[in-house]
Amino acid sequence: MGAEPWQYFVPHRTDLQAALEELKEQEFRAGRYRYSEEGPQSIDEARDIADADGTASILDIDRVDAQPDFGLVTPLTTGQLLALFGTDKPTRDLVEACDDLYEDIERGQGVVCRVYKHGQPSELCFTGYSYD
Repeated sequence: MGAEPWQYFVPHRTDLQAALEELKEQEFRAGRYRYSEEGPQSIDEARDIADADGTASILDIDRVDAQPDFGLVTPLTTGQLLALFGTDKPTRDLVEACDDLYEDIERGQGVVCRVYKHGQPSELCFTGYSYD
């Protein structure tokens, strides 16, 4: 297997960690992750079943942090937003069309950015790669 890309758009929240936790719970309940057919009763159990392969989903992410590392999503900086999208307030169309967004993301890591509509934050986008 190889690392699989994932991307999620969720309603905007100022608390990125809370948004991440809600997204993880939503995806767990919906069964949208690797090995969901095994019937885990919790996110931790799903991660245990997946072991080193990971769940190929946001469930593999522990928290939001300023420094990239395994199991983390990192907010894109203003400089990164400008380099990727040509603006620090990207729209959903810009984010969805940006293949370069995945370029600097390592396996088992991700990034998060605010997505704008009519100049106002409307969504958060979590983007990353599975472990394997």
